[in-house]
Amino acid sequence: MEKSNQYIDSLVRLRKELHKHPEVSGTEIQTAKRVISFLENYPPDELITGIGTTGIIAIYKGTKTGKTVLFRCELDALPIEESNTYEHRSIINGVSHKCGHDGHMAILCGLAAELHHKKPESGTVILLFQPAEEDGSGAQKVLLDHKFTLLQPDYVFALHNLPGFPIHQIVVKNETFTCAVNSIIIKLKGKTAHAGEPEKGINPALAIATIINQFNANIQTDSTKENYCLITPIYAKIGSKAYGVAAGDGEIHFTVRSDSNLQMRKIELTLEKIAKSIAKAHHLKCKTRWAQSFQANENDKTAVAIIRKAAKVTDFTLFEKEKPFTWGEDFGLFTQHYPGAMFGIGAGINTPALHNPDYDFPDEIIATGVAVFHEISKQITNAH
Repeated sequence: MEKSNQYIDSLVRLRKELHKHPEVSGTEIQTAKRVISFLENYPPDELITGIGTTGIIAIYKGTKTGKTVLFRCELDALPIEESNTYEHRSIINGVSHKCGHDGHMAILCGLAAELHHKKPESGTVILLFQPAEEDGSGAQKVLLDHKFTLLQPDYVFALHNLPGFPIHQIVVKNETFTCAVNSIIIKLKGKTAHAGEPEKGINPALAIATIINQFNANIQTDSTKENYCLITPIYAKIGSKAYGVAAGDGEIHFTVRSDSNLQMRKIELTLEKIAKSIAKAHHLKCKTRWAQSFQANENDKTAVAIIRKAAKVTDFTLFEKEKPFTWGEDFGLFTQHYPGAMFGIGAGINTPALHNPDYDFPDEIIATGVAVFHEISKQITNAH
């Protein structure tokens, strides 16, 4: 898309409107309506709503049979109070677009406009507006939705804006782009006692301390090593604020990160075994469960080569990243099922970090995202 393109002003207006009215994971009803309203100006050949609860699929078809490519963005915002004061700041208390999903939606809407005016020569382009990325549940809901299972893309692509990288720079990586992330919740049940007679109870405090220490011993912060593993304590609680009572129950939560899905499975089993063994040694009942799971984005080499070529054709600089990003992204579930890749677009060196209360998506990179996505689509659907 040319930077003077007639759609850019309307895309910026849409982005700011979405930013002003954010909705958290699974509640993106008004967000979806705003996207649908925009798409009505550039009607797809098929529009499917209610995908994975609030998701939307817009399909643009070529006149001949050919490959099918899917592009995905996210609908949801975060439970973060915005500190910015500009006119388009969030009007919803405690909720704001601090990951740039408003910008990602605007990019996909810009791609819709391009595809409406110039249909693919052959094949099919699917635009997926996915709910609930932030809590890790949305990709799975979409993939299990019978309306989605009828669509079998040959390739899947997604992008993410990247503060700290030069604006408009395209960031690529073969194999793992974002880490596998999972969160373990360990609940321990003992027995309360009088605080003056703690020996008559079973207090989980020492067990929790031991779990922290043993989990810490499994950390490998060097991401170049095969056993890379980052384990971060997130939350802990024992007993209650009753100073005459020795605690009889407790829980502790950790996030766990690895650079491959296979390695994550091994880590999960190891940590469960450690927790249960320590609980048993302290005569405690132990329950573990995993929450907010994100599969690693394991990029397909052919898909990454397509992104590289698209960046070259659209004249954007390319950066080859050596190590994966340590944050989780549930697009990894799509790259487990279909060949595809996620890439990054630099959002500016001095742009506030993702999930910070002062972050705002830079509108200058909307055209960048549209241009690269559109070129990827042309490479796949126009290839004969």
